[in-house]
Amino acid sequence: MRLRRCELSTPGSSEKMIVKAAASGADLVFLDLEDAVAPAQKEAARSNIVRGLNELDWGRSVRAVRVNGAHTEWAHEDLITVVEGAGSRIDVVILPKVKGPRDVWFFDTLLTQLETRLGLANRIGLEVLIEEAEALACVEQIAACCARLEALILGVGDLSASLGVRVANIGEQVEGGYPGDIWHYARCKMICAARANGLDAIDGPYANFRNPDGYRREANWASTLGCVGKWAIHPSQIEIAHDVFAPTADEVAMARTMVETYKAAESGGEGSKGLGGMMVDAATARIFEVVLERARLTGRA
Repeated sequence: MRLRRCELSTPGSSEKMIVKAAASGADLVFLDLEDAVAPAQKEAARSNIVRGLNELDWGRSVRAVRVNGAHTEWAHEDLITVVEGAGSRIDVVILPKVKGPRDVWFFDTLLTQLETRLGLANRIGLEVLIEEAEALACVEQIAACCARLEALILGVGDLSASLGVRVANIGEQVEGGYPGDIWHYARCKMICAARANGLDAIDGPYANFRNPDGYRREANWASTLGCVGKWAIHPSQIEIAHDVFAPTADEVAMARTMVETYKAAESGGEGSKGLGGMMVDAATARIFEVVLERARLTGRA
């Protein structure tokens, strides 16, 4: 299991930002070869990423690379270059613009070939961006298509364009527009597909990094629905994500009480027990065992 409370986006074209990202302490840092890098800079960015992965101390951060989509001219060379150059120091590859299982299979097959030829001891995981209408429509098939998959990410920027959604900015809603969370359906659909296949569900970016309250609001909504983390496009968003996607001390204490109450009832031959006006049964214990597991992973147990 990997912690993914925050996935920090870092342009592969900027050596300075790669250095800062390595020291950021984010649960996961992904070095980007896709949207954050202009076409003329993509080849140089590959070299920057290889050097950064090999030469920098990444601490406990999961090390990831976002390659260009399978439909582009850069995809195969992105993967070959970074895996040949730094394969033993790559934990995850992030796949953008996926429209169906065949796009995942392309990268899975190429990764298997590279790992075998290079004799890599580590198996590189995959995360998939759900950011096209076609991907959202078949997200269940995508989530189940490959044993290498570890997480699904809701990419609200490109998904806005693909669906024709009117937004103020990436991850931000138009004032006075739709009376509710415009991403509720997409989030729930992606989360359900991820959970049904044992994958992590990650919420996408919030572009206005000068609005920490807005970022925290979106992170709270995503966390409530079942996401385990959120993207960050700026280091200032890391601490917020790490806080939101970890249980509070009060939540941990409540979870312990609920689980212990159910265990006491079970050992006494009862299926449920009352506590403070609430019924505590097997379903209750299951909910709060998840809280305790998150607390252990995040060091808040």
